Amino acid sequence: MAMVCVSDFEAYAKKYLPKIAWDYFAAGADDCTTRDENILAYKRIRFRPRMLRDVSVMDIRTKILGSEISFPVGIAPTGFHQLAWPDGEKSTARAARAMGTCYIASTYSTCTLEEISAAAPGGLRWFQLYIHRNRAVSQQLVQRAEALGFQGLVLTADLPYTGKRRDDVRNGFRLPPHMKLKNLEGAFEGDDCSEYGLPPNSLDPSVTWNDIYWLRSLTRLPIIIKGILTREDAELAVKHGVQGIIVSNHGGRQLDEGPATIDALVEVVEAVQGRVEVYVDGGIRKGSDVLKALALGAKCVFIGRPALWGLAYKGEEGLQNVLRILQDEFRLSMALAGCASVSEIGPHLVQPSKL
Repeated sequence: MAMVCVSDFEAYAKKYLPKIAWDYFAAGADDCTTRDENILAYKRIRFRPRMLRDVSVMDIRTKILGSEISFPVGIAPTGFHQLAWPDGEKSTARAARAMGTCYIASTYSTCTLEEISAAAPGGLRWFQLYIHRNRAVSQQLVQRAEALGFQGLVLTADLPYTGKRRDDVRNGFRLPPHMKLKNLEGAFEGDDCSEYGLPPNSLDPSVTWNDIYWLRSLTRLPIIIKGILTREDAELAVKHGVQGIIVSNHGGRQLDEGPATIDALVEVVEAVQGRVEVYVDGGIRKGSDVLKALALGAKCVFIGRPALWGLAYKGEEGLQNVLRILQDEFRLSMALAGCASVSEIGPHLVQPSKL
């Protein structure tokens, strides 16, 4: 089967992953309205391409927080990569390094931060943090990540509790016994574990904006906040000194019937006025989606499920294939829209989404 576009990898993963793993990765909250809307919202945006612009030499590189990446697509934090491929996050790290882009490793990795670092020395990596009720656990994770050379700390803000994902409930989803949340091993000794391999209610639902100051006291790493969808929260993020915002609705897995991320992006970009970098995840399936996101003000996009589909296909090689397809499609879309470099992309390139 020729793997021509990202949806080919989705079809492969759906066919060959165990149903319980596929359902876990695919799940959205409640009716999955937001999950599906993330994709549909891109389809409503139309280009305004420019002609005769000399696109003989293309430069698709960009920088995020001062680090160069080969093209503006990074890998979003997702949990449990061993559900997709035996080497798990080690393969993800290798593929990201090979493609010259950023990988955000999840708190809920099935490999340790040390294993991830050793698998791809020198790769650009950020660490995604969930704050647990046991703050010492979170503090140690942050300090381990910094010591290992991770270059950014991504705080997920949209998960005080886990959204209701019906297929996981129906399937009685549990992490298989041979898989562990490796970064949290030993942190919750003697506690009964829930379906996600942690004691129930181990996440701290009392986290507030003031906890950004606590994190800043622990680390010199830049803090990026993930899960922002409104101008009010974007303003608060800037006020509390974060360096970046990832506009995200957790792949539609948390509150259903919020905005599609590409629609929320416009509001957030307008609010921050260039004071911090803004990124977006959710619903990116083609290189032209990346171009639309950049036109609307994102510095770069992050992919979640498509990375897992690549892993499910052929591990590191499969994920490189997915990234390469998006890279080639992005380059072609840019050229056909009349942009020879990322700096030429702007709001003039799109007609706004007609809701």
